[in-house]
Amino acid sequence: MTDQIDAGLAPVSVETLMLRAAADGRWSYRRLTAALGRGESPDEVARRLAGLSVNEPSTVVHSTSWRHRPEGQIVLTYAVCPDPEPHLPAEELPVLHIAQGSAPAAPAPERIDTTNVASHAVRHLAFLMATDAVVRRALLNHPLIARTLEGLAPLTMARLEDIPA
Repeated sequence: MTDQIDAGLAPVSVETLMLRAAADGRWSYRRLTAALGRGESPDEVARRLAGLSVNEPSTVVHSTSWRHRPEGQIVLTYAVCPDPEPHLPAEELPVLHIAQGSAPAAPAPERIDTTNVASHAVRHLAFLMATDAVVRRALLNHPLIARTLEGLAPLTMARLEDIPA
């Protein structure tokens, strides 16, 4: 027996989360999605959704996660930072809450929503800010974002003894 996928549901979709930081350290995001087109890479779809070219020197486009939907779809998530259109309405992230699996061999959370995915994307960028020279160089062009991410870096690299059992 083969799995059937609804013809209206693309098997792979790209989700972009355009991220912005506020002066008080809170994050907001805008979310856009599109199907992966024939001959189009996920990176190209993410840039298209964000309205960016491949030569953007100070905007980071980075794949941060993927998830499986019960309908048989894979969603590839990209963080775009900073938001290329910060004047557009965005959803606020009051806290950065990462969804977690229930056991070491069951990494998929029982429930995951966009705020969990956006929180993971912000934390992922904080990790990259601390470990990836290309990302760091781009984000240093945005002092507020760089400062806010640097403030999160200790959370992304917690020592094992600091993690609750």
